[in-house]
Amino acid sequence: MQIVYSNRRGSRTMDHVGSAHDEAELEALKAVAYQRLAAGQGELDLGLDVAGAPGAPLPIVASRMGHLWDALCRAYDAVGLDDATGGDRVFRDLVLARIIEPTSKRDARRVLEEVGVAAASYATVERALPKYATDAYRQRLATACAAHAALGPASLVLYDATTLYFETDQGDGFREPGYSKERRLEPQITLGLLTDASGFPLMIEAFEGNKAETHTMLPVIKAFMATHRLRDVTVVADAGMISEANRKAIEAEGLSFILGMKIPDIPYVISSWRRDNPDSEIADGQIFTQPWPASPTDQRRDQVIYYQYKADRARRTMRGIDEQVGKAEKAVAGKIPVKRNRFVQLTGADKAVNRALEARARALAGFKGYITNIDNPTPEFTLQAYSRLLNIEKSFRMSKSDLAARPIYHHKRESIDAHLTIVFAALAVVRHVEERTGWSIRKFVRTARRYRTIQIRAGGQILTAEDPLPADLRDALALIVGPGLAH
Repeated sequence: MQIVYSNRRGSRTMDHVGSAHDEAELEALKAVAYQRLAAGQGELDLGLDVAGAPGAPLPIVASRMGHLWDALCRAYDAVGLDDATGGDRVFRDLVLARIIEPTSKRDARRVLEEVGVAAASYATVERALPKYATDAYRQRLATACAAHAALGPASLVLYDATTLYFETDQGDGFREPGYSKERRLEPQITLGLLTDASGFPLMIEAFEGNKAETHTMLPVIKAFMATHRLRDVTVVADAGMISEANRKAIEAEGLSFILGMKIPDIPYVISSWRRDNPDSEIADGQIFTQPWPASPTDQRRDQVIYYQYKADRARRTMRGIDEQVGKAEKAVAGKIPVKRNRFVQLTGADKAVNRALEARARALAGFKGYITNIDNPTPEFTLQAYSRLLNIEKSFRMSKSDLAARPIYHHKRESIDAHLTIVFAALAVVRHVEERTGWSIRKFVRTARRYRTIQIRAGGQILTAEDPLPADLRDALALIVGPGLAH
């Protein structure tokens, strides 16, 4: 056993301690060597028995995803959900666990334990779920979200609907088969989502799966306005959500709207322009304005219709028309079976390509219509407001993917409503985090969860340790929790 001393210049000296012939003698020589090395040095007494087990690992007594959890808690509070729920920790933990790892309510306990948070028992969660399904509880959340969005009478609200299907083949009056964009036959429910112009959620409602999406919009808007005592908001919705009856119903309620509209025939304002400019091409982005004043018997406000032409939209539409017409021609020639094709005209047993419909479709390629009844509209404001529907589509995609709103493991209406309440609150927190940081929630969670805070027991003391944060994550956390708390 030797102790070797060296310095920067490379010279070394050795101190011979002794020779050992078995393990007991070796341990004794190690103890002598430790004493010689520590000779004349003060020691900090941590209460560790190093002589008995030098180099023994220190036990970790706690480990948590502190940065991620604290940031999400701060975002939850900033939206106003903690005040709205009266500090309901079970609800908060279910909401934040769904953001970190979407899973079942039973498995949320595992997620919270991995985070390092004490989780309520599943029996406690089951007792709480009926409360989350009540109208009073959900209205408090909606009120908090509306206050966070600073919603007022002149605000834009976006509306869209989607469906969530269930792994069952039996309907029950609420979960019923209906029209599905995913072409599924299982029972489903229809969801109506109302957001502000940025896509921040304001209200979510569930309807029977066989209820048409066009019949869901007005009940959601009326319920929202009643809850927040609003006399008027400007509703923005896609053409697929609007029927003529729907638009009249919105008008009858005295609401302002900016709606997409289908164009079944060539509008007069476009055909007139083409007659006056036979040798000119319509410019990309060109807008045609068609005022539609109300007559004394119409019982509506004056409206304006805008038709915008986009070259890229025309290119994509023309390509689709070419494909459909090609299939129609093959079907008429008997080369392929007749399937659903709008350009195939059937008259008794005779088949023909509907050339008049083809000509009309090509003449309308690239155009999209927008109708509004707001006072003194401009095409720029109207089209910009309509383009914000991308934000609500993003919120729906987020709820289905990042928050895994489906599959739903519940079967009772009460449990389904409670589940949607949790998803709604989680969506509000997610949109706040993304708006503050500019990061996607998936990137934020994936990055922040890698950096844990651990506590180590060293004798009678508890030491705290953590990995240093990268600069980009530290900056993102500072935008949520404040610069003084992100370190």
